[in-house]
Amino acid sequence: MLEIIIGVLLILVSIFLIVAVLFQSSKNARLSGAIAGSAETFFGKSKGKTIDKKLNKFTIIVSIVFTIVILAIYAIQPGKAKITYDYDALKDYIAGVEDGSITVTVTEEEEEDEHDHEDSAKE
Repeated sequence: MLEIIIGVLLILVSIFLIVAVLFQSSKNARLSGAIAGSAETFFGKSKGKTIDKKLNKFTIIVSIVFTIVILAIYAIQPGKAKITYDYDALKDYIAGVEDGSITVTVTEEEEEDEHDHEDSAKE
């Protein structure tokens, strides 16, 4: 449940970050000007600068939240698979195969795969 909540939060924060970056005005108002419109002509020169400052602060805050969410996802992700070997059981199995008390059956599919691996190793 926690993973789902953080996943949804990550998607929302990502969308806010994209929108915040796109709405910021640049020196040459290409993409952000096309989406947000020119802040200077619509709001006046002083309001445009104030809006840019607010968008800049909003972008910084959203970026920090985005980083925190990414770190939270990294922290809660399940650990890597840990392989532990029971060497005594492995030794018993090998001894059983050697003395014939344990029989190993190989299917035709596995045998074909083994031949394929041998052929590719020769090349």
